[in-house]
Amino acid sequence: MLATCHERVERMLALMARLQQHLLDKACDESARQAARDVMRYFDLAAPLHHQDEELHVFPPLLAGPDVALRALVQRLVQDHRQMEIAWTEARRTLLAVAESPASGWTPLTAAQTGALTEFAVLYRQHLDDENNTAYPAAQATLSPDAVEAMSEDMMQRRGVPAAAVKPPIAGKIGV
Repeated sequence: MLATCHERVERMLALMARLQQHLLDKACDESARQAARDVMRYFDLAAPLHHQDEELHVFPPLLAGPDVALRALVQRLVQDHRQMEIAWTEARRTLLAVAESPASGWTPLTAAQTGALTEFAVLYRQHLDDENNTAYPAAQATLSPDAVEAMSEDMMQRRGVPAAAVKPPIAGKIGV
């Protein structure tokens, strides 16, 4: 589930970039409004759960480990979550303006609005790179099969997904 979330984040960031180009090329239309709503829905609902998953299950064993550099990275990743929440507020405000724009009279995004979307995407991409390249492999090497199973069950339960609906994880893997 963690890797799938990262794939979805990448898709939503790409959609947000395509949306910005669409707004430049074609102005705001129903397609643009729907794209803005799709991005908002993902980052309003799924992303906070994903951050919670990491902070409950992936980060604690890394923070408890002996690797000082890894602990510093994880502390920064936790701080990234807070920074992304703040950056999301501004990015969301821009997307909401697109989603609620009238059919006529579209005003192009301001430099500040474009900057808010860019800042959010840049922050998220660096965060994903650090998790995918360092934190997740380290966690994968640290977590026992029982811990992975418990993590998976907790993640499904918090999302209201029945355990039988998801294929059981491969022993020792956290989905990266």
